[in-house]
Amino acid sequence: MDLAERTKVTFKFEQRRAVCNGILETAGTTFLLLTVVKGFGDPGPIAKALVSTAASMGLLLTPVVVMLVQTLKLPAAVAARRMALLGAVLFFLMATIESLPLFLLGSIMAMSCSTGAIPLLTQIYRDNYPADKRGHYFSRTVWFRVIGAGLFSLLAGYVLTKAGADSQGGIGHYRWLLVIFGAAFLASWYFLKHFPSRPLESDVGSHPFRTLRFAKTDKLFRHALICWMLMGFGNLMMIPIRIEYLTNPIYGLQESDLTIAMLTLVIPNVFRLLLNPLWGWLFDRINFFLLRSVLNLFFAVGILVFFSSENLTGMIIGQIFFGIAHAGGDIAWGMWVTKLAPANRVADYMSVHTFFTGVRGVLAPLIGFGVLASGLAIDSLSFISAGMIVLSAILLVPAIRQTWEQVRGNSE
Repeated sequence: MDLAERTKVTFKFEQRRAVCNGILETAGTTFLLLTVVKGFGDPGPIAKALVSTAASMGLLLTPVVVMLVQTLKLPAAVAARRMALLGAVLFFLMATIESLPLFLLGSIMAMSCSTGAIPLLTQIYRDNYPADKRGHYFSRTVWFRVIGAGLFSLLAGYVLTKAGADSQGGIGHYRWLLVIFGAAFLASWYFLKHFPSRPLESDVGSHPFRTLRFAKTDKLFRHALICWMLMGFGNLMMIPIRIEYLTNPIYGLQESDLTIAMLTLVIPNVFRLLLNPLWGWLFDRINFFLLRSVLNLFFAVGILVFFSSENLTGMIIGQIFFGIAHAGGDIAWGMWVTKLAPANRVADYMSVHTFFTGVRGVLAPLIGFGVLASGLAIDSLSFISAGMIVLSAILLVPAIRQTWEQVRGNSE
């Protein structure tokens, strides 16, 4: 296929796969944690932290995934398809057998199948979308992902609230969620069969984490990763704590499943839906590091407003800011390495980025819950988190200047 045909086919099936991905996104951000808290009788901070970090475990393994796919000379879409099939099997197994250890292990492995494939998909986007339209096409598929996440979370929150009134305990009225997550993986497996892709170019060396060397050899890439670590750590500490804030009796809120779904999923996804096209347009046209800095400030404001509020109005406003930031963050997080990486190294660079995302994704919730358990007030933790995010935006200023100078030099 030529580029135009690859773009057409990839965009067509990615829109459909994105709906499934949106449903799976709600598993990692809300419903698996909600299930372990309410379906297993709040089994303690370790279980909650493990479920909160499930998706991040897969990110930690992305360098290994890329290395294996390179070694086996598999087309990127074929490897991603096999991971989707494994994720489906795991969710169906979790729905069949009610066991906390199985639920925790299955959650980690299933969500790892979803996030572990991200560098492979990023390489497909780099190969199949034209350079000046990647933000456009990516934001349009994110639009479908947001619709899937928003509609499903609204429906699921409503059904769980109704079913909860008649529940006798256990994961009984959460089991259907696991079946749907498995079905979403199966549908993704089917759509990935149609993606044009090629085997990844082999890398030098045999170490499973060999791609991490790019963080050492590429100075600008390394600086961006450091800033992203600060921002991501501050943000990821607070994402699962939103559920804690809304459900734990010590904070006096104890919101219903429907309200939790509205606040944590529906409201942010509405603003992701509205603003994804704008951020995609900006990604294709303005300095990436400037875009990232602005997004970071929106994240910081959202965290401060949400956790300083004890009423729904304030929390809604906080989640609106979070949704605005998340709309641009989808594109910035998923596509930024295409701005820096050589054409044949996009999957390698992305695996480094996702690896460090996994590091903070695993550690941040553990530290967040641990700090809360030590007695620090939740609003104090939110100020620490927001401060880290603002600092990351400030540290990006040299990168903004450097890339602007490079563009000016190239134009001359």
